[in-house]
Amino acid sequence: MSEPLETRVSAVAALDEPTRRRLYDHVVRQSQPVSRDEAAEALQLPRTTAAFHLDRLADAGLLDVVYERRTGRSGPGAGRPSKLYRRSTRQLTVSVPERRYDLAGRLLAATLEEAGRSGEPPQEVLVRRAYEVGREFGSAARPDGDQTGQDAVLRLLEEYGFEPRVEDGEVLLGNCPFHALAQDFTELVCGMNLHLLDGVLDGLSATGYRARLAPGPDHCCVRLEPTGTEGRP
Repeated sequence: MSEPLETRVSAVAALDEPTRRRLYDHVVRQSQPVSRDEAAEALQLPRTTAAFHLDRLADAGLLDVVYERRTGRSGPGAGRPSKLYRRSTRQLTVSVPERRYDLAGRLLAATLEEAGRSGEPPQEVLVRRAYEVGREFGSAARPDGDQTGQDAVLRLLEEYGFEPRVEDGEVLLGNCPFHALAQDFTELVCGMNLHLLDGVLDGLSATGYRARLAPGPDHCCVRLEPTGTEGRP
């Protein structure tokens, strides 16, 4: 499950400080982890300044910290390992409004791979895979005893950038995380989205909602309606 938007924004904001950004750029350009002394010398900074900003970058998850003995020696008398910094393996993407093209890309790539192997029509594979992924998301976010089905639905949809809002008993999705793709490939992407949200609701279980297509301006093509109303057209 991806990190909340506010967490990713905070991490990226750490690069707004000019000295910190210079240190980050220097570290990621190196083929080997960088020590505080090496970074300070390269950027002509006091060692304490370099250490402070490198640790802030590590705290934000932008750099990883590793410990190595630069002498190549080991055992007694080899000295303490040096604290070194390298680019984090963490990947950060921030978009406003929230977009999830990585999720769409993984679904489409997995679909093509399976369809090529099985000979099944790609659109049928995509429908099934979207549902399965949505069900996994929902199962992982099932409500505890203090949370209603509606609360669980809204929390999960908010986390994935759908911007849900309740109007007249239905849940409207104010944002499409696959907006640009949906503009160019409307039927394909909206169908994928519908089955993804079908899976989410089934995975959450007993939410009191079902997903249906309801295209319209300024909101996602899918909305959630109470299960007491008529089914999908």
